[in-house]
Amino acid sequence: MAVLGNMELSSSQKAGLVFGGAFVAAGLVLSTIVFPFWNLIREDVYEEVEILSNDNGMCYVETSDDIPKIIEDCTLKPGDLVTVKYGEGLAWATIFAP
Repeated sequence: MAVLGNMELSSSQKAGLVFGGAFVAAGLVLSTIVFPFWNLIREDVYEEVEILSNDNGMCYVETSDDIPKIIEDCTLKPGDLVTVKYGEGLAWATIFAP
């Protein structure tokens, strides 16, 4: 029982505090080594491509990363050349107009 001005932790409370601190430290280490924050921020890639098809406003293009890209709200015709912007490894793109 704690007396005013004289508070001590029991051994089980100390062990719980040590375990909690170790758990938090391990979580921080794993989150920075296994899953770095910069993996969430993808690099933008700009590439000139040809519109392969337009299916009711959904255009499809093939890019150099071999991942077919979808462009929504597209008014272009198949065969048109356009510069697109997409995130590395993603399956959708936007038309880039400088």
